[in-house]
Amino acid sequence: MKKAQSFHPDKGSIFSRPRDDNAAIGRVDMTDIFQQYGQYVMPTYSRQPVAFVRGHGCYLYDAQGNAYLDFTSGLSINNLGHCHPAVVKAIREQAGELIHTCNLYYTEPGAALARLLSENSLGGKVFFANSGAEANECAIKLARKHGRDLAGEGKHRIITLEGGFHGRTMATLTATAQPAKQAPFKPLLPGFTYVPANDDAALAAAMNDSVCALMVEPVQGEGGVHVLTPEFLQVARELTEKHEALLIFDEVQTGLGRTGKLFAYQHGHVIPDVMTLAKSLGGALPIGAVVAAPAYADVLTPGMHASTFGGGPVPCAAGVAVLTELLAAGFMEKVCSRGEYMRRQLQALADAGLTEGVRGMGLMLAVDLPRPHAGEIVARALKQRIILNNTSEQTIRFLPPLIVEERMIEQVVEFLRTALKAH
Repeated sequence: MKKAQSFHPDKGSIFSRPRDDNAAIGRVDMTDIFQQYGQYVMPTYSRQPVAFVRGHGCYLYDAQGNAYLDFTSGLSINNLGHCHPAVVKAIREQAGELIHTCNLYYTEPGAALARLLSENSLGGKVFFANSGAEANECAIKLARKHGRDLAGEGKHRIITLEGGFHGRTMATLTATAQPAKQAPFKPLLPGFTYVPANDDAALAAAMNDSVCALMVEPVQGEGGVHVLTPEFLQVARELTEKHEALLIFDEVQTGLGRTGKLFAYQHGHVIPDVMTLAKSLGGALPIGAVVAAPAYADVLTPGMHASTFGGGPVPCAAGVAVLTELLAAGFMEKVCSRGEYMRRQLQALADAGLTEGVRGMGLMLAVDLPRPHAGEIVARALKQRIILNNTSEQTIRFLPPLIVEERMIEQVVEFLRTALKAH
């Protein structure tokens, strides 16, 4: 495969700057789009009142050609920004050669992406899916199969953490220890146990030889950007080894540069047995992956798990382009630098009494508000053509593209300063 060209946002590329494309885009009736969604699309999302027609770098453009500074990155999907040139090039070239063939055959992009993931993480082997939930489903099945291989059906329990999020399929919803999300769909799957995050004693009390896996997010994203402590992760590693259980890291949101390392586990000394990925892996195309360390790479054998579209040539080609960019010399250092800059800017809001501190890692950050009105702040931001996200009425989450510039960070923080002072 051709090597993707490296992109460096500090060299003044127009890729990271907004363009006035009112004439080029044309006029689209947003009201008509809203009405069609209301009539034909199931109401499973609370959508903001805007229709986007184009993305470019750190900006999205609505149907009227207005530029919006995007600090959600499609919920950490557009980590390289919208329509990154290397990703677009890879998709176009691959789509012109081969779009899909079933997984009874081999393709070059799948082999190349699996090798990149393996060699830059746990070693071992990769399973390709279409999403984070699918990747976590595979990890759950792998853990159950490994437990059965070791000790029979009795070794099947899976422990997850309160406030975590692993998906919305029945198995991953059961793994998601958030009662409000689970309530409408009970009964849930049996065999799951929940413990508080960063509670060593509670985890130790829940662990025994019936546990086949502990699944955690190194940073709980949908739960409000809560970082698991190094001490807790070390205890988790020791307990899973003691009880021959797998340690699974759900890096669907934290992986691929979001925290300032290629994978969040690389910040510490705890290495998981299995890691799940998705979101930004395909440069905004749907793809998920499970990476299993060598000792667990062959637990699942032919016929035990599958995905019709998983590992298709086009999303895998995009994934190779994404990994090539992330692995370019100096890229992660820039992510860390901008993350620290944004943390300092947000800390200034806390120092002024406007928020209750800042937490997170890299460019995965959050602030809590003194009173519950985060949704109102997010709505006001949209009117100012800034895209923010709140995980609750108390918490605003920031997931800007990894190519974000300091001037963009300053724009968002200045908006927050003004909006929070007004409230």
